[in-house]
This record gives sequence, structure tokens and C-alpha cells, in this order.
Amino acid sequence: MKTKYQRVLLKLSGEYLGGVVGHGFDFTVIDSLTEQINQIQDLGTEVAIVLGGGNFFRGTKSIPLKMDRVAADHIGMMATLMNALCLKEALIAKNRKAHVMTGLEAPAVTEKFEKQKAVALIEAGNILIFGGGTGNPYFSTDTAAVLRGLEISADIVIKGTKVDGIYDKDPEKNPSAQRFDKLSYADVLTRDLKVMDGAAIALCRENRLPLCVLSIVNQDDLRRFVQGEDVGSIVHE
Repeated sequence: MKTKYQRVLLKLSGEYLGGVVGHGFDFTVIDSLTEQINQIQDLGTEVAIVLGGGNFFRGTKSIPLKMDRVAADHIGMMATLMNALCLKEALIAKNRKAHVMTGLEAPAVTEKFEKQKAVALIEAGNILIFGGGTGNPYFSTDTAAVLRGLEISADIVIKGTKVDGIYDKDPEKNPSAQRFDKLSYADVLTRDLKVMDGAAIALCRENRLPLCVLSIVNQDDLRRFVQGEDVGSIVHE
């Protein structure tokens, strides 16, 4: 079956991998995630993934001591690499080809990101997982996701969340929250909607890279979206 998107970059939080408690690994959640990834790859969509590290480390605000921001960001990057390696093994266990590349130097466990090799790997049928953020402090994994999406020429960045799109307020706390089907990059920035950080949205806007926010909890939403159904919220020009 033909899909609307040939190549996608999926961005997920680390807390999602931690399940209800948001910490460590919830392998029931990881099993569900791998099934969703496999579904869209079976349809012919090439898949790359960027994971956050919040299930292990949430930066300087999460620790009871003063820590240098650069050191904290490096710890967070290493947390994302643990998540990437775990997801890789979960995919391999389901007979998929999966490969991790990182923004950090970690030669004992994986190789550093290199654009030409990344594109060759994804074209060869590998599910690519990018760890280590951008490899630089002060940049979020949201920005890393957009950057990697641009570098591999993804058709769209998909942010998987607990809710089914973008709202003007937190729908879990405000039953009257309004959901948006489509928004411009400027709308997201001026409304301060917290979809992704400002740098990531600006990078999308400058390069006309569309963004979708959808539920990764609903088992079929990712598949339905890549098949062209009206799922989630779209941010574009």
C-alpha cells in the first residue's frame, strides 16, 4: 500500500519509554512502540528515530545540587544513547535491521553520525536511531530531531506524545482545551504552544520542514497518519 510519506523522523520523549512512572524502561511500552514502527516500515516508509533521555535524567532542575549546564547536558545525551541502544535491541529481537548513530563520540558502543552513511543505511532498510542529541550542549533533543530530519531529507518530523495533537492548553488539565488541526510555524511561536522548543520550530520554518504531533499511545495513529489519514495536528507554512 502506498504511503503519503516516504521517509519520516519520529521524535519521542524518554519518559514515554518509562511507561506510567516515566522512569527506566517499560518493556510493554517498548513492545508497543516497536510494533508501530514495524507497521509503517512494512508499508514502505523509511523510519528514523530520535529519543529524549528524561526517563533517566531531566537536567539540572532534577538534581538537588548545583551542576554545570554543560556537564548536565552531556549526562542527558548519554541517557538518550542508552534509550537508543535499548530500542535497537528491541527491534532486532523482532527481526528488524536497526542501527544507532550518535552525536557523541562513543566508539565502544556505536558510531558517530555521518550524513552519507546514515542515508545509505536507511535506504538499505535499516531503522535508524539517533542518540546523543546534536552532540552539543544547550541544544534539546527536539532541535536534534529537526536537525537529523533535515540531514537525512525526511519528508516530515513526527512528534509522538500522550495526546492526539496540539492544544491551546494542556487537555489533561483543561477539559475545555481547543485542539488545532493545522497551524503555521508562526502560530506555534506567537501562541507559545510548547509543541517543541523555539529553536526547533524556527529550524523547521527556515527549511519548510513540516511537523506533525500525534498520539503514540493510540496504537494505530502513526500508521494511519503515514497512510494519509487526518490524524494529529500539522505545523507547516
